[in-house]
Amino acid sequence: MSKLNEVIPKANHILKKFYLCDYCLGRFFSKNIKSSSYRILGKKIKQEVKLPAQKCYICKNLFENLSQYVDLMLESSYHHDFSTFVVGVKIKPSLIDCDDFVRSKFKLQGVDSIKTGITREISKSFAKKTKKEIDFLNPDITFTLNFKEKFCQIRSKQVSIQGRYNKLKRGFSQKKKSCENCLGKGCRKCNFHGFYEHESVEAKISNFLLSRFGGTVAKFTWIGGEDKSSLVLGLGRPFFVRIQNPIKRKSKFSKNIKLDSLKIKNCKIINEVPKKPLPFISTIKMNINSENKVESESLKQLKILLKKPVVIYENNGKRSEKKILNSHFKKNSKKRFTLVIDVEGGFPIKRFVKGDNVVPGISQTIGTKCTCDEFDFLEVKIITNN
Repeated sequence: MSKLNEVIPKANHILKKFYLCDYCLGRFFSKNIKSSSYRILGKKIKQEVKLPAQKCYICKNLFENLSQYVDLMLESSYHHDFSTFVVGVKIKPSLIDCDDFVRSKFKLQGVDSIKTGITREISKSFAKKTKKEIDFLNPDITFTLNFKEKFCQIRSKQVSIQGRYNKLKRGFSQKKKSCENCLGKGCRKCNFHGFYEHESVEAKISNFLLSRFGGTVAKFTWIGGEDKSSLVLGLGRPFFVRIQNPIKRKSKFSKNIKLDSLKIKNCKIINEVPKKPLPFISTIKMNINSENKVESESLKQLKILLKKPVVIYENNGKRSEKKILNSHFKKNSKKRFTLVIDVEGGFPIKRFVKGDNVVPGISQTIGTKCTCDEFDFLEVKIITNN
């Protein structure tokens, strides 16, 4: 006796109570007979069980009208670059209830639910039309189909990018200012970017990358930061960016990209942004003014003290240490000198000069009040284990 004949009595029993379409009937027995097509299996079963065609008790003939939703997916993803996809669906609760009721009443265990069945049929059809692959774990695009409102929503996997930048002009900040209306969450006032557009390193790089990839927002991971008045020179400051919901997934970058007073270098797409903060060393040049005359002996004493770890105290009681790996100074006038240091990342420059809960501090060491009007980054190096 063939496996098809084995399921005929149960199928006949179900159909006497509830009329099912070929898809729903085949779905209930596809695991028993190992069929890849609900429709073909359901049709074969019905050839043995003669019944007049009616409206499907479970899906209300929804399976027979899935092509319009495949068309919605094609239309929504027309401009997107992607190789893999996955589909999710939102259907009326009443359809799920009917499906659960029939499966429970006839003890149909281990069969695909109606949502799984619809997802499977749409995915197969879309993959066939586009030659794209289904990927349940890490798809380039996730489609969510709302059957009640006949709407298709797309969410694309983020694109991760790394690069470096040189800041060649003073007077603009590193980070954008969060939108005061939504506090960075995204709203109509800020065009759902979460920020006010103004001149900053972040705004310039964001605008450039979003023009290349599309997407909703660029989220940055910075390797340190600088003041509004600081320059970033040398090889540049490293940065990482995640482009949310990109349209394009690939782009060729020039080695050097000039954006007014900002230069972006060595941009490339990477698999993912580092999950943990990366240790780094900064070479910083500080222009320091003193309230009184600075003696050369005081500066020599400062250089000796800078060979020791610098202890930083925070208002919350936390204490940390930073190492100054190298230092040299140049006296420019009686009350002005330049100090260049190689120091571990996260070093509070202006507090170090003032001696604000930082030991040793420059002001205390040379015995006169000092301020740092400008400091520039000559180099920023990520520390690797290689």
